[in-house]
Amino acid sequence: MNRNVKIYLETYGCAANKSDSEIMMGLLKEGGFQIVKDCKDADINIINTCIVKTPTAKRMERRIRELYSTGKPLIVAGCMAKAEVDRVKKFAPTASIITPNAIDRIVDVVERTLKGESVIAEGEMKEKVSLPRIPFNDVISIVQISSGCLSACSFCETRIARGVLKSFPPASIIERIKKDIKIGFKEFWITSQDNACYGFDLNTNLARLLKEIVSLEGDFFVRVGMMNPAHLIKRREVLLELIEVYKSEKIFKFLHLPLQSGSDRVLEDMNRGYTLMEFIEIVNAFRKEIPDITLETDVIVGYPTESEEDFEKTLKAIEILRPDVVNISKFSPRPHTPAEKLKQLPPEVVRRRSKALYELVKRIAMENNKRFLNRVVEVLVDEIGKDGTYIGRNIQYKPVIIRSEESVLGKKLKVRIVDCKSNFLIGDIQI
Repeated sequence: MNRNVKIYLETYGCAANKSDSEIMMGLLKEGGFQIVKDCKDADINIINTCIVKTPTAKRMERRIRELYSTGKPLIVAGCMAKAEVDRVKKFAPTASIITPNAIDRIVDVVERTLKGESVIAEGEMKEKVSLPRIPFNDVISIVQISSGCLSACSFCETRIARGVLKSFPPASIIERIKKDIKIGFKEFWITSQDNACYGFDLNTNLARLLKEIVSLEGDFFVRVGMMNPAHLIKRREVLLELIEVYKSEKIFKFLHLPLQSGSDRVLEDMNRGYTLMEFIEIVNAFRKEIPDITLETDVIVGYPTESEEDFEKTLKAIEILRPDVVNISKFSPRPHTPAEKLKQLPPEVVRRRSKALYELVKRIAMENNKRFLNRVVEVLVDEIGKDGTYIGRNIQYKPVIIRSEESVLGKKLKVRIVDCKSNFLIGDIQI
């Protein structure tokens, strides 16, 4: 019945969202549907949404309107489908809704939507690591280890969309990774809304899980995704275990810790659960044992209570920390969050501060990358670039652009770093 039905799925947002889309496509393929790459060729469209920032949410609204205006059946998935369902229904009244915890029901929702129903599908969290999928990348396997979080940040809508922490059993995660190693995946993204609190609901933790993963046989690397510093401060034994397991040759020396502000007062207003000095303590502890580790962080500029003095503290914090990557967000109020009720700063103030931070970040990132010039490094090629190039990752997970006449996707290569930009390295393959 479903064999001739064509489905287009469009994905936005984080690695967890990409994983959800992989799972939905896997389930739909098993259900006999065809997956197409263009919405023009589809009989029904699915959009997997992200709402982490206001500009992103507005983009989702525009795209939902565009897909809805085609007259084809539409299913809205992702965070907007859970946190802002009333908003979706305003501009796509007959669209079906499927929340992140209900993606295992996608086949049923598609079939009912094709019959003219307007479905709202919610559900309890399943072990997503056990569900079938169609990967976006033949080298990278995205492994969701949990859903939801234990934090209550004043600016964040994700808790509303994804709920309270639900960790998936270590045995299920290990079994999934074992299968993917046999298939030939070389890079594993360990992802969730907050990796730092993984296992707290199961009397285990992330470090123990990683120890099991790196003990598996096979030639592969692990990239550990974002961790909220608050949980590493509250449970310092986990921090120490993490640093030890990070020394494994199978783990990329890459640390994603969101700072959000260099001001303790603003951090308290954000309900982040740590101070600047505690954040620096975590970074220094990693750097003491792994000196070349890449630090990625996130900063919100223009939080409603941020004064000029607070912003100057953020600039000084970045000078001290010297991160390799900084994801800068201009504050935008998200619905149903405490920060939405606060008086917003003038847009011109936020723009000025954002520009000043961007210039500082770009300078530091360039200085950090120059350290790699003339080094010969090993890279795992995990992505096809533009104009005959490929993108590899060194052990610090820095992107290295290389040029090759033949396909090198999935290969490990020796590369000499010959040039760099603030956000990537450029290398020549060594014979």
